[in-house]
Amino acid sequence: MSILQIAWRNIIKNPLNLLMSIILFGLGVGLISFLLLFNSQLKDKFDKNLAEIDLVVGAKGSPLQMILCNMYHIDNPTGNIPIKNAAPLLKDLHPLIKKAIPLSLGDNYKSYRIVGTNHDLPEMYGGKIEEGSLWVKDFEVTIGRAVADDTGLKLGDKVVSSHGFNDDDHAHDEHSFVVKGIFEGTGTVLDQLILTNTASIWLVHDHGAEESEEENKEAHDHTAEGHDAHEHDDHDAHDHDAHAGHDHSDHAHDNSNADLLNHQDQEITSVLIQYKNRTNFQALNFGRNINENTEMQAASPAIEINRLYNMIGVGTDALRSLAILIAIVSALSIFISLFKSMRERKYELAIMRVLGAGRSKVFMLIVLEGLILAVIGFVIGTVLSHVGMEVIAKYLKADFRYSFTGWKFLTDEWIVLGVSLVLGLFAALIPAIQAANTDINKTLSQK
Repeated sequence: MSILQIAWRNIIKNPLNLLMSIILFGLGVGLISFLLLFNSQLKDKFDKNLAEIDLVVGAKGSPLQMILCNMYHIDNPTGNIPIKNAAPLLKDLHPLIKKAIPLSLGDNYKSYRIVGTNHDLPEMYGGKIEEGSLWVKDFEVTIGRAVADDTGLKLGDKVVSSHGFNDDDHAHDEHSFVVKGIFEGTGTVLDQLILTNTASIWLVHDHGAEESEEENKEAHDHTAEGHDAHEHDDHDAHDHDAHAGHDHSDHAHDNSNADLLNHQDQEITSVLIQYKNRTNFQALNFGRNINENTEMQAASPAIEINRLYNMIGVGTDALRSLAILIAIVSALSIFISLFKSMRERKYELAIMRVLGAGRSKVFMLIVLEGLILAVIGFVIGTVLSHVGMEVIAKYLKADFRYSFTGWKFLTDEWIVLGVSLVLGLFAALIPAIQAANTDINKTLSQK
């Protein structure tokens, strides 16, 4: 019988001790592994969605809320800003700005946000068309890969938006968008978005007042003589080809900011800015100048996300400390279990020595028992952490539309395994030394 088999048989002789030791060890390892999984995926999501955006400009309020809303789409807007206020940022010849991308938020389809913007946004996230094309005309949309997979939307399908960011909000039944394209998966927030032009967002929200005027006009026309039946078609609320004086079937936009500058009385939610040169002194003070001298608010994504990391880090550090404490207690439990087992098996160990087993073999036997307990605890803890992450990932996706997974294995987990083996080794070291130094004559004479 090999020394490994003997060690295993010794372990399973005391199932209660075995169970207590591996449960404690598994909890410690599992918690550490879970934190590694969660933090690595969360950081990956945040880092990918930074997309080299240097500044976000929007309505005054919480800067972190503005970043989470306009870059990560997991919070509500702080408000809207008039285009006349944002106009200096949107001009092509601005000396500091490389790209200024307007965003208009307010509607959703099955909780996926509909965003009015220009073609620079998908380019910023590395978006490539998998099917169809980018939107061009009013009420055309290009959707992210996750939107298509989750909703089953295909090219040519119509989308009726709901007001707000919850699917159960008021639906804009008078308008529908047409899917003109689907992006390839990017692993960024682009996968979760439905993109269209800004004018479509304005038309959807302006329709309520226009609809009331049309209804009053129709009521008046029914009592008038010589009513032109063709005008009824022009005022059909479901006819997107002729609404509010716009010919939407032919109304194409250049998807640049020039079109927005012609509508200075309208509003947008925010502007995403990339600098031409980040080290420029004026660029470093650009956000502060906006905050001090305008009615708008500017926030740096890098600063706000670091602030968020610090906020999350307090809870993460507390959990990590708890996990380390549990791991230390579990190592102590293994030590007590092995020490107790060694004292109960002194006669058995003495017999092994008489039968030819050297001190080193007895020493290795006890050490192996400690290492086996550590490995079992590590395996159980790792399985628990990955299964737990997969369960929580479903809730995270339902609430925030971000994809997390428990079936991702990190290189850091090998470090956790190494630390587990070291703990098992230290827990077994003292019992192993005592077992190796057992006095054969004294032990056998006592028996």
